[in-house]
Amino acid sequence: MKKTRADAQGLALTPHRDSFPDPTQPPGSQQGKMGSRKCGGYLSGLLILLALWSIIVNILLYFPNGQASYASSHKLTNYVWFFEGICFSGVMMLIVAAVLLVLENENNPKCCQSENCSKKYMTLLSIIFSALGLAFSGYCLVISALGLVQGPYCRTLNGWEYAFEGTAGRFLTDSSTWIQCLEPAHVVEWNLILFSILITLSGLQVIVCLIRVVIQLSKMLCVTYSVIIQPGVI
Repeated sequence: MKKTRADAQGLALTPHRDSFPDPTQPPGSQQGKMGSRKCGGYLSGLLILLALWSIIVNILLYFPNGQASYASSHKLTNYVWFFEGICFSGVMMLIVAAVLLVLENENNPKCCQSENCSKKYMTLLSIIFSALGLAFSGYCLVISALGLVQGPYCRTLNGWEYAFEGTAGRFLTDSSTWIQCLEPAHVVEWNLILFSILITLSGLQVIVCLIRVVIQLSKMLCVTYSVIIQPGVI
């Protein structure tokens, strides 16, 4: 009985091996990983919010002055039919953000035997999908800018035409020329506001995706460096 109690006391006083910090990990690395994962989650959530707003704004472009008749008769600017806000900065960006959120989850199954190998693989996937998001948002940014500079398709004294197509966007700063568009009412202001919002939303998406690419590249380089200075980890 005495030996049993002594053994029990010895076991109770012996600290568990897992309670010691991993000597192969630099100080504060776990906190850094948690902070990086949380930051990535916030950025992905921001992408979802921006994508939803892009879809709403792009849909509004089909209803100048709140009327649906112009969309049904195809009397809208041709850049509206590129679906830049609905498809690329919208639905496709939602898919990208959802995948990035899954990749940020620490409970993901390992794709290979080594933990470092698995982390590098997940980081590489995150870089690829962030680059895809960068391409989708960049497409929306370019198309929206072209639609803004071209001007609306409207009815003038000469019929339905692009009244400002040859002005290279100079009409944007000269509101006195907007009266050339007789129908739809206030279509110049409608296109100006909505395309400007799309440019802003897609521009923010570009910035977020660039930040994600930089973060993931630095993470991959750090993992590679730790493997180099610690031979035999993989």
